[in-house]
Amino acid sequence: MAEANQAMPGGGAPKKTGILDRHKILEKNATLLLIFSFLVVTIGGIVQIVPLFYLENTIEDVEGMRPYTPLELTGRDVYIREGCYVCHSQMIRPMRDEVERYGHYSLAAESQYDHPFQWGSKRTGPDLARVGGRYSDEWHVDHLRDPQSVVPESVMPKYGFLEERRVEPDHVAELMATHSMVGVPYTTEMIENASADFRAQADPDSDYDGLLERYGEDSVQVRNFDGQPGISEADALIAYLQMLGTLVDFSTFTPDASR
Repeated sequence: MAEANQAMPGGGAPKKTGILDRHKILEKNATLLLIFSFLVVTIGGIVQIVPLFYLENTIEDVEGMRPYTPLELTGRDVYIREGCYVCHSQMIRPMRDEVERYGHYSLAAESQYDHPFQWGSKRTGPDLARVGGRYSDEWHVDHLRDPQSVVPESVMPKYGFLEERRVEPDHVAELMATHSMVGVPYTTEMIENASADFRAQADPDSDYDGLLERYGEDSVQVRNFDGQPGISEADALIAYLQMLGTLVDFSTFTPDASR
C-alpha cells in the first residue's frame, strides 16, 4: 500500500494522498476516463437487464384488455399518420396532479397491444389515455372540424377533411395479421371477419352480433361516429378515441402486490 503521507520537498509538511488524488488520474486521462465510464455503464445495464430474462412476463394481465377492433385499429393508424402523438401523450404518471386531472395512472397492460405505444413525453394538448367517453361523438366532430370552437385556447389545426375521406377495409385483415406476428392475440376468426367487423361497428343497423362476440359485448361501441353516410377516417379516429381508457374497470382493479 502506498504511504498515506509523503514528505514535501525541502522538509516541508507531509502531503496527504487519498482517493480524490487518485481520481485526478482519471480526470486528466481521457482514455482511462472513457474506459472506466464504459465499464460503469456496462455493469449498470447488466444489473437492469439480466433479471428480465428470468421473468415469464413483465406485464401484469388485467381483466378487460382486448385487441383493437378493425375500425379502432384503422383509427389508430389515422391518429399516428396525422401526428397526434406529437402533442398528446397517452400515459398518466402516478403523481397526484396527473391522477386528479386525467384519472387513474396508466398501466403497462393498457399498451401491451400497441405497436408502437403512444406514451409520449410532451403535452401541448391534454393526455388522452382516458379520453374515451369523456366527450360525445358530436363534440369530437366539432373538435376535428374547428378545435377553437370548443377549446378557444387550442393551437390544434383543423382536421375536418377527415370526414370527407372515405375509408375501406381493403387491407385491414393484412394489418391485423401483421400485428398478430408480434404478439397481438388476433385469432384466425377475427382476421377472416375483419372487413365485416369493420363495417358493422360503424353501422348500428347492421348485424354486429359477431363483432360483439369476438371482441366483447361490453367493450365495443357500435354507432355512426361522425353522423355522416358511409365510413370516413373521422369515424375510425373517433371510434379509436372513444375506446381509450374504457377497457379496464378501475373500480374493481387491484394491483398484484406480488409483482
